[in-house]
Amino acid sequence: MFEKILIANRGEIALRVLRACKELGISTVAVHSTADANAMHVRLADESVCIGPPAARDSYLNVPALLAACEITGADAVHPGYGFLSENARFAEILEEHNIHFIGPKPGHIRIMGDKIEAKRTARRLGIPVVPGSDGGITSDAEAMVIAKTIGFPVLVKAAAGGGGRGMKVAQTPADLSNALANARAEAQSAFGDDAVYLEKYLAQPRHIEIQVLGDGHGRAIHLGERDCSLQRRHQKIWEEGHSPALNIAASNSIGETVAKAMRELEYLGVGTVEFLYEDGKFHFIEMNTRIQVEHPVTEAITDIDLVVEQIRVAAGGGLDLKQEDVKFFGHAIECRINAENPQTFMPSPGKIVAYHPPGGLGVRVDSAVYNGYTIPPFYDSLVGKLIVHGKTRSECLMRLKRALDEFVVDGVETTLPLFRTLVREKDIIDGDYHIHWLEDFLAKGGIDRV
Repeated sequence: MFEKILIANRGEIALRVLRACKELGISTVAVHSTADANAMHVRLADESVCIGPPAARDSYLNVPALLAACEITGADAVHPGYGFLSENARFAEILEEHNIHFIGPKPGHIRIMGDKIEAKRTARRLGIPVVPGSDGGITSDAEAMVIAKTIGFPVLVKAAAGGGGRGMKVAQTPADLSNALANARAEAQSAFGDDAVYLEKYLAQPRHIEIQVLGDGHGRAIHLGERDCSLQRRHQKIWEEGHSPALNIAASNSIGETVAKAMRELEYLGVGTVEFLYEDGKFHFIEMNTRIQVEHPVTEAITDIDLVVEQIRVAAGGGLDLKQEDVKFFGHAIECRINAENPQTFMPSPGKIVAYHPPGGLGVRVDSAVYNGYTIPPFYDSLVGKLIVHGKTRSECLMRLKRALDEFVVDGVETTLPLFRTLVREKDIIDGDYHIHWLEDFLAKGGIDRV
Protein backbone atom coordinates (compact mmCIF):
# COMPACT_ATOMS: atom_id res chain seq x y z
CA MET A 1 0.00 0.00 0.00
CA PHE A 2 1.07 3.58 -0.56
CA GLU A 3 2.57 5.51 2.36
CA LYS A 4 1.70 9.04 1.29
CA ILE A 5 -0.70 10.26 -1.40
CA LEU A 6 -0.64 13.73 -2.92
CA ILE A 7 -4.14 14.82 -3.95
CA ALA A 8 -3.80 16.81 -7.18
CA ASN A 9 -7.20 18.45 -7.04
CA ARG A 10 -9.44 20.75 -5.03
CA GLY A 11 -12.98 21.07 -3.67
CA GLU A 12 -15.25 18.20 -2.74
CA ILE A 13 -13.34 15.53 -4.69
CA ALA A 14 -10.08 16.41 -2.91
CA LEU A 15 -11.90 16.04 0.41
CA ARG A 16 -13.49 12.78 -0.76
CA VAL A 17 -10.08 11.29 -1.63
CA LEU A 18 -8.60 12.56 1.63
CA ARG A 19 -11.28 10.75 3.63
CA ALA A 20 -10.59 7.48 1.82
CA CYS A 21 -6.87 7.85 2.50
CA LYS A 22 -7.46 8.43 6.20
CA GLU A 23 -9.61 5.30 6.43
CA LEU A 24 -6.77 3.34 4.81
CA GLY A 25 -4.19 4.83 7.18
CA ILE A 26 -2.38 6.67 4.38
CA SER A 27 -0.79 10.08 4.95
CA THR A 28 -2.09 12.88 2.74
CA VAL A 29 -0.68 15.93 0.99
CA ALA A 30 -3.01 18.68 -0.16
CA VAL A 31 -1.92 21.02 -2.92
CA HIS A 32 -3.64 24.34 -3.42
CA SER A 33 -3.58 27.61 -5.27
CA THR A 34 -3.37 30.87 -3.37
CA ALA A 35 -7.16 31.19 -3.82
CA ASP A 36 -7.69 27.88 -1.98
CA ALA A 37 -5.42 28.47 1.01
CA ASN A 38 -8.38 28.15 3.40
CA ALA A 39 -10.01 25.18 1.66
CA MET A 40 -11.30 22.33 3.80
CA HIS A 41 -9.01 19.67 2.27
CA VAL A 42 -6.02 21.91 3.01
CA ARG A 43 -7.07 22.21 6.64
CA LEU A 44 -7.56 18.47 7.09
CA ALA A 45 -4.55 17.08 5.19
CA ASP A 46 -1.40 15.98 7.01
CA GLU A 47 0.66 18.35 4.86
CA SER A 48 -0.10 21.07 2.33
CA VAL A 49 1.85 22.78 -0.44
CA CYS A 50 0.93 25.95 -2.33
CA ILE A 51 1.54 25.29 -6.02
CA GLY A 52 0.74 28.65 -7.61
CA PRO A 53 -1.66 31.55 -8.20
CA PRO A 54 -5.43 31.14 -8.73
CA ALA A 55 -5.46 30.37 -12.47
CA ALA A 56 -5.66 26.58 -12.92
CA ARG A 57 -2.98 26.60 -15.63
CA ASP A 58 -0.56 28.07 -13.10
CA SER A 59 -1.50 25.77 -10.22
CA TYR A 60 -3.65 22.63 -10.58
CA LEU A 61 -2.44 22.09 -14.17
CA ASN A 62 1.16 23.02 -13.36
CA VAL A 63 2.96 19.68 -13.71
CA PRO A 64 6.42 20.91 -12.57
CA ALA A 65 4.86 22.39 -9.42
CA LEU A 66 3.06 19.11 -8.68
CA LEU A 67 6.26 17.14 -9.16
CA ALA A 68 8.08 19.53 -6.84
CA ALA A 69 5.35 19.07 -4.23
CA CYS A 70 5.81 15.28 -4.46
CA GLU A 71 9.57 15.64 -4.03
CA ILE A 72 9.26 18.05 -1.10
CA THR A 73 6.80 15.88 0.81
CA GLY A 74 8.01 12.43 -0.25
CA ALA A 75 4.64 11.43 -1.70
CA ASP A 76 4.85 8.08 -3.45
CA ALA A 77 1.52 8.36 -5.30
CA VAL A 78 -0.76 10.99 -6.81
CA HIS A 79 -4.54 10.85 -6.93
CA PRO A 80 -5.82 13.20 -9.65
CA GLY A 81 -9.53 13.17 -8.71
CA TYR A 82 -11.62 14.21 -11.72
CA GLY A 83 -11.05 17.06 -14.14
CA PHE A 84 -7.70 18.87 -14.31
CA LEU A 85 -5.01 16.22 -15.04
CA SER A 86 -7.08 13.12 -14.28
CA GLU A 87 -7.24 12.00 -17.93
CA ASN A 88 -3.86 13.33 -19.06
CA ALA A 89 -1.81 10.36 -20.26
CA ARG A 90 1.41 12.35 -20.42
CA PHE A 91 1.03 13.40 -16.77
CA ALA A 92 0.67 9.74 -15.79
CA GLU A 93 3.82 8.91 -17.77
CA ILE A 94 5.80 11.76 -16.21
CA LEU A 95 4.89 10.51 -12.74
CA GLU A 96 6.05 7.01 -13.66
CA GLU A 97 9.34 8.45 -14.95
CA HIS A 98 9.86 9.97 -11.49
CA ASN A 99 8.94 6.72 -9.68
CA ILE A 100 5.64 8.12 -8.46
CA HIS A 101 2.46 6.06 -8.85
CA PHE A 102 -0.47 7.51 -10.76
CA ILE A 103 -3.74 6.38 -9.18
CA GLY A 104 -5.59 5.72 -12.39
CA PRO A 105 -5.48 3.67 -15.58
CA LYS A 106 -2.48 2.82 -17.69
CA PRO A 107 -1.42 5.80 -19.85
CA GLY A 108 -2.16 3.83 -23.01
CA HIS A 109 -5.77 3.32 -22.00
CA ILE A 110 -6.19 6.99 -21.08
CA ARG A 111 -4.83 7.93 -24.50
CA ILE A 112 -7.11 5.51 -26.38
CA MET A 113 -10.27 6.60 -24.60
CA GLY A 114 -9.33 10.27 -24.79
CA ASP A 115 -9.46 10.08 -28.58
CA LYS A 116 -13.17 9.63 -29.29
CA ILE A 117 -12.54 8.11 -32.71
CA GLU A 118 -10.07 5.56 -31.40
CA ALA A 119 -12.36 4.89 -28.43
CA LYS A 120 -15.19 3.94 -30.79
CA ARG A 121 -12.91 1.66 -32.78
CA THR A 122 -11.73 0.00 -29.59
CA ALA A 123 -15.27 -0.39 -28.26
CA ARG A 124 -16.38 -1.99 -31.51
CA ARG A 125 -13.41 -4.38 -31.43
CA LEU A 126 -14.25 -5.36 -27.84
CA GLY A 127 -17.87 -6.17 -28.69
CA ILE A 128 -19.44 -3.02 -27.23
CA PRO A 129 -22.32 -1.64 -29.36
CA VAL A 130 -21.63 1.80 -30.83
CA VAL A 131 -23.66 4.63 -32.35
CA PRO A 132 -23.86 4.38 -36.16
CA GLY A 133 -21.47 6.87 -37.74
CA SER A 134 -18.10 7.42 -39.40
CA ASP A 135 -15.30 4.94 -38.78
CA GLY A 136 -12.78 7.74 -38.35
CA GLY A 137 -12.25 11.45 -38.69
CA ILE A 138 -13.98 13.39 -41.46
CA THR A 139 -11.55 14.77 -44.03
CA SER A 140 -13.97 16.70 -46.24
CA ASP A 141 -17.53 18.02 -46.44
CA ALA A 142 -18.20 15.67 -49.36
CA GLU A 143 -17.16 12.64 -47.32
CA ALA A 144 -19.35 13.82 -44.45
CA MET A 145 -22.34 14.16 -46.77
CA VAL A 146 -21.97 10.60 -48.06
CA ILE A 147 -21.79 9.19 -44.51
CA ALA A 148 -24.65 11.38 -43.26
CA LYS A 149 -26.96 10.24 -46.04
CA THR A 150 -26.01 6.63 -45.34
CA ILE A 151 -26.85 6.76 -41.62
CA GLY A 152 -29.66 9.28 -42.11
CA PHE A 153 -30.29 12.81 -40.90
CA PRO A 154 -30.19 14.33 -38.35
CA VAL A 155 -26.52 13.73 -37.57
CA LEU A 156 -24.20 14.88 -34.80
CA VAL A 157 -20.76 16.35 -35.56
CA LYS A 158 -18.41 15.66 -32.64
CA ALA A 159 -14.85 16.65 -31.77
CA ALA A 160 -12.45 13.69 -31.67
CA ALA A 161 -10.72 15.17 -28.62
CA GLY A 162 -13.96 16.52 -27.18
CA GLY A 163 -15.84 16.43 -23.94
CA GLY A 164 -18.46 18.37 -22.02
CA GLY A 165 -20.43 19.19 -25.16
CA ARG A 166 -17.68 21.31 -26.72
CA GLY A 167 -17.08 20.77 -30.42
CA MET A 168 -20.51 19.19 -30.82
CA LYS A 169 -23.04 20.40 -33.40
CA VAL A 170 -26.29 18.97 -34.83
CA ALA A 171 -27.11 18.99 -38.55
CA GLN A 172 -30.83 18.44 -38.95
CA THR A 173 -30.78 18.48 -42.77
CA PRO A 174 -28.20 18.27 -45.58
CA ALA A 175 -28.29 22.06 -45.83
CA ASP A 176 -27.07 22.32 -42.21
CA LEU A 177 -24.10 19.99 -42.54
CA SER A 178 -21.42 22.33 -43.90
CA ASN A 179 -21.99 24.95 -41.18
CA ALA A 180 -22.14 22.28 -38.47
CA LEU A 181 -18.79 20.89 -39.60
CA ALA A 182 -17.14 24.32 -39.74
CA ASN A 183 -18.47 25.38 -36.35
CA ALA A 184 -17.56 22.09 -34.69
CA ARG A 185 -14.02 22.21 -36.12
CA ALA A 186 -13.51 25.80 -34.97
CA GLU A 187 -14.83 25.07 -31.48
CA ALA A 188 -12.75 21.90 -31.21
CA GLN A 189 -9.59 23.71 -32.27
CA SER A 190 -10.21 26.46 -29.74
CA ALA A 191 -11.06 24.12 -26.86
CA PHE A 192 -8.69 21.20 -27.49
CA GLY A 193 -6.08 22.36 -30.01
CA ASP A 194 -7.34 19.64 -32.37
CA ASP A 195 -9.97 20.26 -35.05
CA ALA A 196 -10.59 16.59 -35.94
CA VAL A 197 -14.30 15.70 -35.99
CA TYR A 198 -16.42 12.66 -36.75
CA LEU A 199 -20.10 11.92 -37.38
CA GLU A 200 -22.69 10.01 -35.40
CA LYS A 201 -26.38 9.38 -35.88
CA TYR A 202 -28.35 11.93 -33.83
CA LEU A 203 -30.79 10.12 -31.57
CA ALA A 204 -34.03 11.97 -30.90
CA GLN A 205 -34.87 11.15 -27.28
CA PRO A 206 -32.27 8.79 -25.81
CA ARG A 207 -31.39 8.15 -22.20
CA HIS A 208 -27.81 8.62 -21.03
CA ILE A 209 -26.81 5.37 -19.31
CA GLU A 210 -23.35 4.71 -17.90
CA ILE A 211 -21.78 1.54 -16.53
CA GLN A 212 -19.35 1.71 -13.60
CA VAL A 213 -16.38 -0.65 -13.93
CA LEU A 214 -13.42 -1.66 -11.77
CA GLY A 215 -10.38 -3.60 -12.97
CA ASP A 216 -7.05 -4.78 -11.57
CA GLY A 217 -4.99 -4.30 -14.74
CA HIS A 218 -4.33 -8.04 -15.10
CA GLY A 219 -7.51 -9.26 -16.75
CA ARG A 220 -9.92 -9.21 -13.81
CA ALA A 221 -12.75 -6.69 -14.01
CA ILE A 222 -16.28 -6.30 -12.73
CA HIS A 223 -19.18 -3.91 -13.28
CA LEU A 224 -21.10 -2.21 -10.50
CA GLY A 225 -24.36 -1.53 -12.28
CA GLU A 226 -25.58 1.49 -14.18
CA ARG A 227 -26.39 5.13 -13.53
CA ASP A 228 -28.93 7.18 -15.45
CA CYS A 229 -27.54 10.66 -16.19
CA SER A 230 -30.19 11.84 -18.65
CA LEU A 231 -31.09 15.10 -16.89
CA GLN A 232 -28.59 17.45 -18.51
CA ARG A 233 -28.18 21.07 -19.46
CA ARG A 234 -25.79 21.89 -22.32
CA HIS A 235 -24.48 18.30 -22.13
CA GLN A 236 -23.61 18.78 -18.45
CA LYS A 237 -25.16 16.30 -16.01
CA ILE A 238 -27.05 17.77 -13.07
CA TRP A 239 -29.06 14.78 -11.72
CA GLU A 240 -27.95 11.14 -11.69
CA GLU A 241 -29.68 8.05 -10.37
CA GLY A 242 -29.23 4.32 -10.05
CA HIS A 243 -30.74 2.12 -11.12
CA SER A 244 -32.13 3.68 -14.27
CA PRO A 245 -35.94 3.93 -14.33
CA ALA A 246 -35.73 2.92 -18.02
CA LEU A 247 -33.98 -0.45 -17.58
CA ASN A 248 -35.12 -3.80 -16.25
CA ILE A 249 -32.74 -6.14 -14.43
CA ALA A 250 -32.08 -8.29 -17.50
CA ALA A 251 -31.05 -5.30 -19.66
CA SER A 252 -28.89 -3.91 -16.86
CA ASN A 253 -27.08 -7.21 -16.28
CA SER A 254 -26.60 -7.81 -19.99
CA ILE A 255 -24.93 -4.48 -20.80
CA GLY A 256 -22.99 -4.63 -17.53
CA GLU A 257 -21.47 -8.00 -18.38
CA THR A 258 -20.72 -6.89 -21.95
CA VAL A 259 -18.72 -3.98 -20.58
CA ALA A 260 -17.00 -6.01 -17.85
CA LYS A 261 -15.94 -8.61 -20.42
CA ALA A 262 -14.47 -5.85 -22.59
CA MET A 263 -12.55 -4.42 -19.65
CA ARG A 264 -11.10 -7.86 -18.89
CA GLU A 265 -9.87 -8.17 -22.45
CA LEU A 266 -8.44 -4.64 -22.30
CA GLU A 267 -6.78 -5.42 -18.94
CA TYR A 268 -8.15 -2.15 -17.63
CA LEU A 269 -6.76 -0.80 -14.34
CA GLY A 270 -8.78 1.16 -11.80
CA VAL A 271 -12.24 2.69 -11.95
CA GLY A 272 -13.85 3.84 -15.16
CA THR A 273 -17.22 4.61 -16.66
CA VAL A 274 -18.45 3.43 -20.05
CA GLU A 275 -21.19 5.73 -21.33
CA PHE A 276 -24.06 4.96 -23.69
CA LEU A 277 -27.05 6.51 -25.33
CA TYR A 278 -30.04 4.19 -24.92
CA GLU A 279 -33.06 4.34 -27.21
CA ASP A 280 -35.64 1.83 -28.39
CA GLY A 281 -34.04 -0.92 -26.32
CA LYS A 282 -30.58 -0.47 -27.86
CA PHE A 283 -27.32 0.72 -26.30
CA HIS A 284 -24.92 2.90 -28.27
CA PHE A 285 -21.41 3.55 -26.90
CA ILE A 286 -20.40 7.23 -26.87
CA GLU A 287 -17.28 7.42 -24.67
CA MET A 288 -15.37 6.09 -21.68
CA ASN A 289 -14.20 8.24 -18.79
CA THR A 290 -10.99 6.81 -17.35
CA ARG A 291 -11.31 8.29 -13.86
CA ILE A 292 -13.56 8.52 -10.84
CA GLN A 293 -16.84 10.22 -11.79
CA VAL A 294 -18.56 13.13 -10.08
CA GLU A 295 -21.59 10.86 -9.67
CA HIS A 296 -19.75 7.87 -8.16
CA PRO A 297 -21.63 8.20 -4.81
CA VAL A 298 -24.78 6.91 -6.52
CA THR A 299 -23.05 3.58 -7.12
CA GLU A 300 -21.55 3.57 -3.64
CA ALA A 301 -25.02 4.04 -2.15
CA ILE A 302 -26.60 1.09 -3.96
CA THR A 303 -23.62 -1.29 -3.65
CA ASP A 304 -22.08 -0.27 -0.29
CA ILE A 305 -18.66 -0.37 -2.01
CA ASP A 306 -16.18 2.49 -1.52
CA LEU A 307 -15.00 3.15 -5.07
CA VAL A 308 -12.15 5.47 -4.09
CA VAL A 309 -10.76 2.94 -1.61
CA GLU A 310 -10.94 0.21 -4.28
CA GLN A 311 -9.32 2.55 -6.78
CA ILE A 312 -6.39 3.14 -4.43
CA ARG A 313 -6.05 -0.57 -3.60
CA VAL A 314 -5.81 -1.77 -7.20
CA ALA A 315 -3.43 1.08 -8.10
CA ALA A 316 -1.15 -0.10 -5.30
CA GLY A 317 -1.09 -3.59 -6.82
CA GLY A 318 -3.40 -5.10 -4.26
CA GLY A 319 -5.46 -6.91 -6.85
CA LEU A 320 -9.21 -7.11 -7.10
CA ASP A 321 -10.73 -8.94 -4.16
CA LEU A 322 -14.30 -8.45 -5.38
CA LYS A 323 -15.90 -10.96 -7.71
CA GLN A 324 -18.95 -10.13 -9.83
CA GLU A 325 -21.13 -12.30 -7.61
CA ASP A 326 -19.99 -10.25 -4.60
CA VAL A 327 -21.67 -7.13 -6.00
CA LYS A 328 -25.14 -6.82 -4.52
CA PHE A 329 -27.55 -3.96 -5.19
CA PHE A 330 -29.66 -2.32 -2.49
CA GLY A 331 -32.49 0.11 -3.20
CA HIS A 332 -32.28 3.31 -5.21
CA ALA A 333 -30.08 6.43 -5.08
CA ILE A 334 -30.24 9.91 -6.61
CA GLU A 335 -27.58 12.62 -6.72
CA CYS A 336 -28.18 16.33 -7.36
CA ARG A 337 -25.26 18.61 -8.22
CA ILE A 338 -25.81 21.85 -6.30
CA ASN A 339 -24.01 24.70 -8.06
CA ALA A 340 -23.42 28.32 -7.09
CA GLU A 341 -25.43 29.59 -10.03
CA ASN A 342 -28.57 31.60 -10.64
CA PRO A 343 -31.32 28.95 -10.96
CA GLN A 344 -32.89 30.73 -13.96
CA THR A 345 -29.94 32.12 -15.95
CA PHE A 346 -27.28 29.67 -14.67
CA MET A 347 -24.80 32.50 -14.34
CA PRO A 348 -22.08 31.68 -11.78
CA SER A 349 -22.53 33.22 -8.36
CA PRO A 350 -19.19 33.20 -6.53
CA GLY A 351 -18.94 34.85 -3.13
CA LYS A 352 -19.03 34.33 0.61
CA ILE A 353 -21.36 31.76 2.16
CA VAL A 354 -22.93 33.43 5.19
CA ALA A 355 -25.08 30.48 6.25
CA TYR A 356 -24.68 26.81 5.46
CA HIS A 357 -26.79 23.97 6.82
CA PRO A 358 -26.73 20.64 4.95
CA PRO A 359 -29.63 18.21 5.39
CA GLY A 360 -29.27 15.03 7.41
CA GLY A 361 -31.16 11.94 8.48
CA LEU A 362 -31.30 8.35 7.31
CA GLY A 363 -30.15 7.83 3.75
CA VAL A 364 -28.87 11.36 3.21
CA ARG A 365 -25.26 12.15 2.24
CA VAL A 366 -23.72 15.49 1.28
CA ASP A 367 -20.31 15.62 -0.39
CA SER A 368 -19.16 19.21 -0.09
CA ALA A 369 -16.06 21.18 0.84
CA VAL A 370 -17.83 24.42 1.79
CA TYR A 371 -18.58 25.75 5.27
CA ASN A 372 -20.00 28.83 6.99
CA GLY A 373 -17.84 31.78 6.02
CA TYR A 374 -16.20 30.01 3.07
CA THR A 375 -15.75 32.13 -0.04
CA ILE A 376 -16.43 30.39 -3.35
CA PRO A 377 -13.70 31.66 -5.70
CA PRO A 378 -14.55 32.76 -9.25
CA PHE A 379 -11.69 30.83 -10.84
CA TYR A 380 -13.04 27.26 -10.89
CA ASP A 381 -16.27 25.33 -11.36
CA SER A 382 -19.26 26.44 -9.33
CA LEU A 383 -20.03 23.18 -7.53
CA VAL A 384 -21.17 23.80 -3.95
CA GLY A 385 -21.75 20.15 -3.22
CA LYS A 386 -23.54 16.96 -4.12
CA LEU A 387 -26.68 15.82 -2.36
CA ILE A 388 -27.06 12.04 -2.47
CA VAL A 389 -30.10 10.26 -1.09
CA HIS A 390 -30.81 6.55 -0.82
CA GLY A 391 -34.00 4.64 -0.22
CA LYS A 392 -35.40 1.12 -0.42
CA THR A 393 -37.41 2.10 -3.51
CA ARG A 394 -37.33 4.94 -6.02
CA SER A 395 -40.52 6.37 -4.53
CA GLU A 396 -39.00 6.44 -1.05
CA CYS A 397 -35.85 7.96 -2.53
CA LEU A 398 -37.80 10.78 -4.20
CA MET A 399 -39.67 11.60 -1.00
CA ARG A 400 -36.40 11.63 0.93
CA LEU A 401 -34.84 13.86 -1.72
CA LYS A 402 -37.75 16.30 -1.52
CA ARG A 403 -37.36 16.51 2.23
CA ALA A 404 -33.59 16.92 2.05
CA LEU A 405 -33.78 19.68 -0.57
CA ASP A 406 -36.22 21.59 1.59
CA GLU A 407 -33.81 21.34 4.54
CA PHE A 408 -30.73 22.45 2.59
CA VAL A 409 -29.64 26.03 3.43
CA VAL A 410 -26.98 27.94 1.49
CA ASP A 411 -27.13 31.72 1.93
CA GLY A 412 -24.87 34.46 0.58
CA VAL A 413 -24.68 33.11 -2.97
CA GLU A 414 -27.31 32.01 -5.45
CA THR A 415 -27.62 28.26 -5.97
CA THR A 416 -29.52 25.78 -8.12
CA LEU A 417 -31.39 24.41 -5.09
CA PRO A 418 -34.68 26.03 -6.27
CA LEU A 419 -34.36 24.24 -9.61
CA PHE A 420 -34.11 20.85 -7.92
CA ARG A 421 -37.02 21.67 -5.60
CA THR A 422 -39.05 22.24 -8.77
CA LEU A 423 -37.81 19.15 -10.60
CA VAL A 424 -38.46 16.71 -7.76
CA ARG A 425 -42.14 17.68 -7.91
CA GLU A 426 -42.51 17.31 -11.70
CA LYS A 427 -44.69 14.42 -12.89
CA ASP A 428 -42.25 13.29 -15.61
CA ILE A 429 -39.42 13.13 -13.08
CA ILE A 430 -41.56 11.30 -10.55
CA ASP A 431 -42.55 8.81 -13.27
CA GLY A 432 -38.95 8.46 -14.48
CA ASP A 433 -40.13 9.52 -17.95
CA TYR A 434 -37.35 11.78 -19.22
CA HIS A 435 -34.47 11.83 -21.74
CA ILE A 436 -31.32 13.85 -22.44
CA HIS A 437 -33.25 16.73 -24.03
CA TRP A 438 -36.00 16.82 -21.39
CA LEU A 439 -34.48 19.45 -19.11
CA GLU A 440 -33.68 21.94 -21.85
CA ASP A 441 -37.18 21.46 -23.29
CA PHE A 442 -38.61 22.03 -19.80
CA LEU A 443 -36.59 25.21 -19.34
CA ALA A 444 -37.45 26.50 -22.82
CA LYS A 445 -41.15 26.10 -22.00
CA GLY A 446 -40.76 28.30 -18.95
CA GLY A 447 -40.80 25.52 -16.37
CA ILE A 448 -38.19 27.26 -14.28
CA ASP A 449 -40.43 30.33 -13.95
CA ARG A 450 -42.16 28.49 -11.14
CA VAL A 451 -38.97 28.63 -9.08
